Amino acid sequence: MRNIKYVLFGAVLFTTGLFAQLQPVQYKDGNQILNGLAIKPSKSSAQKPGILVLPAWKGIDAHAKTTAENLSKLGYYAFVADIYGEGNYPQTTADAGKMAGFYKQNTDLYQKRIELALEQLIQSGANPDNIAVIGFCFGGTGALEAARDHLKVKGVVSFHGGLGKDANRAVTPINTKVLACHGADDPFVSKEEIAAFQQEMRDAKADWEMIYYANAVHSFTDPAAGNDNSKGAAYNEKAAQRSFEHMKLFLNEVLQK
Repeated sequence: MRNIKYVLFGAVLFTTGLFAQLQPVQYKDGNQILNGLAIKPSKSSAQKPGILVLPAWKGIDAHAKTTAENLSKLGYYAFVADIYGEGNYPQTTADAGKMAGFYKQNTDLYQKRIELALEQLIQSGANPDNIAVIGFCFGGTGALEAARDHLKVKGVVSFHGGLGKDANRAVTPINTKVLACHGADDPFVSKEEIAAFQQEMRDAKADWEMIYYANAVHSFTDPAAGNDNSKGAAYNEKAAQRSFEHMKLFLNEVLQK
């Protein structure tokens, strides 16, 4: 009998081994080798919707992979981006903080890596006119950067992502729809940063929404984060399930299937 593993993400129970599998994809930014992952939808559609997954600060992890697999089972092409590149993957949280901080300060380089990953998503079969970007933590910041940089995507979803941007950067109109899923008790995002983000969305005339999840801190969608809220980052099953459902509603609205 085939060995079947069960994975719970959000509110949906999926089986692995019966559907499409993640495939490694090597691509480049100049001389820098990047190693992403692509997966096709379990059931193809004429509209071929695609979703780019931007991982958290340590790079491609189990959570990003599981997310891409589950998106495939919902009928989406998915691609997990490699932001750091071969030879630059963080080994410690200190390394991850340093690397993520570099790209947050050099948003043009971050946006370029996102755009290169979008190209790979399209090459895998996704419709270039029917794409969204989602991201977790550092990747959530990247999803917002995709909207700020006017990349050709219909919607972006930030899960417990950093919301801020350099105040010296001009606010320009944002046509991409924006969903920010945020832990109500996240200690890493200040009230000032939240207020500035919301004002930015208003000034940009964006179609945006921000949803708070009770008793949730940073990394609330990632089971690997543990369950100790006092550490500032912890998994919250209820918030993970609710935010997954909110993402599904958002994607159903912005993407054609």
